[in-house]
Amino acid sequence: MRTFRLFFLWLIIAVMLGTSIQPVLAQNLSFEVPKQEVVVFVNSDGSISLDYTITFKNLPGRDAIDIVDIGMPNSNYDLNSISAEIDGQRATLIRPSEYVNPGVEIHLGNYAIQPGQTGTLHVYVGKVERALGKSTLEEAEEYASIVITPNFFSRDFTRGTTEYYFTIVLPPGLKPEEPRYHTPSGNWPGSDEPVESGFDNQGRVYYTWYAENANAYSSYKFGASFPIRLVPAQVVVATETPNLRTVDIDAIIGTLCTAGFIGFFLLIPILSIVTSNRRKLQYLPPKIAVEGHGIKRGLTAVEAAILMEQPLDKVLTMILFSVLKKGAAIVESRDPLVLKISDPLPENLQPYELTFLEAFKQTNKKLKESKLQDTIIGLIKSVSEKMKGFSRKETIDYYKTIMEKAWQQVAAADTPDVKSDVYEQVMDWTMVDRRWDDRTREIFQSEPVRVPTWWWRYDPIIRSAPSSSGGGLAKTTVPSPSGSGNITLPKLPGSDFAASMVNGVQSFSADVIGNVTTFTERITNKTNPPPKPSSYSSRSGGGGGGGGCACACACAGCACACAGGGR
Repeated sequence: MRTFRLFFLWLIIAVMLGTSIQPVLAQNLSFEVPKQEVVVFVNSDGSISLDYTITFKNLPGRDAIDIVDIGMPNSNYDLNSISAEIDGQRATLIRPSEYVNPGVEIHLGNYAIQPGQTGTLHVYVGKVERALGKSTLEEAEEYASIVITPNFFSRDFTRGTTEYYFTIVLPPGLKPEEPRYHTPSGNWPGSDEPVESGFDNQGRVYYTWYAENANAYSSYKFGASFPIRLVPAQVVVATETPNLRTVDIDAIIGTLCTAGFIGFFLLIPILSIVTSNRRKLQYLPPKIAVEGHGIKRGLTAVEAAILMEQPLDKVLTMILFSVLKKGAAIVESRDPLVLKISDPLPENLQPYELTFLEAFKQTNKKLKESKLQDTIIGLIKSVSEKMKGFSRKETIDYYKTIMEKAWQQVAAADTPDVKSDVYEQVMDWTMVDRRWDDRTREIFQSEPVRVPTWWWRYDPIIRSAPSSSGGGLAKTTVPSPSGSGNITLPKLPGSDFAASMVNGVQSFSADVIGNVTTFTERITNKTNPPPKPSSYSSRSGGGGGGGGCACACACAGCACACAGGGR
């Protein structure tokens, strides 16, 4: 039986050596890589460690995958530090690759991935030396950098898209403002900014990028920089100034001419503003790079809204409705919003509801806003703590399912009155929907909505209206809080009811917290401070990575091959 290999592209090495690489290719090999996770650790001794988790789906009618070649960043790797498992079974043999230099070949033996089957390969490389380079960042102290292209396979054999995670973990001892990340290159389909960043459980700064529609045959490039004092200076390879001649000037000029200089220079600040504003609203704190598994059940609708990073004025309105529903307060005035706090308070209040009510005891507007910020920060920290060990993605999907079921229950109600009753019961979960106001109008259309039984606590006009009002539309009466008679709860057109609730959200922006972006930004700066990006340009050779980068090897202009990819 022929042995077939999955191998990496090493075109730049071939160019640098003036030779060509002609590995023997399997003509009947075709596979998908549904998921790839890569973690690169920069160690205190200046070495790096690599961790690959690659899921292969061998297509039917093809040859078995029995050997996988993995490229190394350079020849300074410790073969004895490398281990591999296929579906939890230890690989039978790991040795220097016959086709990838530098690289190793992983023999799967009896656990070869057969046609039509799926297998997950885990490879850990414990030590690769001379993998860091000096950075040309203009900082008060010298910086080192790591730039790496993870493994990628031949496009001739690779099919489909790949859910792709890439994480860089930097040495311990960094302050939050010190590290820099590099903008990914190589047509990376995900966001330029890390989707997650912060400190892991060992106090090491990490950056994680994610794309759900990447592929396993493109040479994506990632990087980060940090103060050189964190590693022995002698292990950092001196890197030459980037070779500016590698920039495709003709292509750049052609692009500028096509787009027009005016449009080009207008677009850059516009995109910068949009990206900056979007970042300000990402208030969730960073988590451990590799998420846990399973669903975190038992979150309230408000906590689920935080997990989904819903706008904070909407979250605060959800808290307001919750305390009103529980009888903890009454709205005395809606413009400006003034609450009368119940005494004693009900016993079933959440911690964030208690701090919310404390905020509204403040008469000074700035102090009230500060207390509301503390409420949200405490809520974010609580949700983050509850999510430890659980998958955010799975949990969000779970609560989206609850949200959709809530809408389905409302839509399935037989009569307007029953629909109103169901809506009151599940309204908090429907509000988790980003299209909540539109869907409320769509669900009820021209049908009247009987306002919730606690609505009189929210609307002072209802409390002050005579019980006979409503022109025959009145449906429900509740005792007046003063004990003098009853309060009639009217029916409203669905669109009017939705508009009234939307106005409640807007009142937080206008009257209570001011500009919602500014309010959120202050919270984000405390719960998820933005990592300071690198000032690298994209002038280096081989398609980016930044001036003065180090591609896990030393070369002029970063024109080298790193972890299986051409530069």
